[in-house]
Amino acid sequence: MSSETTIDEKSSETVETKPEIAKKEITPVVEPKFEKSLAEKVVSKFGTIVTIGFIKPNRIRINAKKENILDVATFIRDELNFDHAESVTGVDYPKSKEIEVVYHLGSYTEPQLAKQVLTLATRVPREDIPNPGHDSTRMPSLRDVFYSVEFHERECFEMLGVYFDGHPDNRRLLLPEDWADIPPFRKDFGIKGR
Repeated sequence: MSSETTIDEKSSETVETKPEIAKKEITPVVEPKFEKSLAEKVVSKFGTIVTIGFIKPNRIRINAKKENILDVATFIRDELNFDHAESVTGVDYPKSKEIEVVYHLGSYTEPQLAKQVLTLATRVPREDIPNPGHDSTRMPSLRDVFYSVEFHERECFEMLGVYFDGHPDNRRLLLPEDWADIPPFRKDFGIKGR
């Protein structure tokens, strides 16, 4: 497919024709069978309590309501054999007045799950003036389900203001105990000097 130059005999001008662009065939997205089977087990157990965010090779995202996240996480550990949390992150959505808490779960013990990352996410209400432990920006801790979340949840508490009910040590991890400003990972946190 190269471009060609032709001469228009009537006007004696050089006309360059553009090469034809090969059209790609769009193949339908096929969900990986193994990942889909894991997601279907969760949906068959919990129905409309959960939604599947996506299913990709080695990746599954499950969204659950905060009231049900403890039950969903326990099922994922006990029935699907995801035995640890690799990380816990948070996303601030000030326009919708929510904070999303995201757990990335993995397995050390099951070889077929070694490359899988199961994302379990929930959203909690976002208070404009947070009062950690005394407002609605709270959810159940998964510390009793996945021991590895202990420090991750503390960081999420500290940086986003999400209080984890049932966590054995909801205290600051990096910031001073007398921190009086809003949590620093919230989008409305003003960085002084900028």
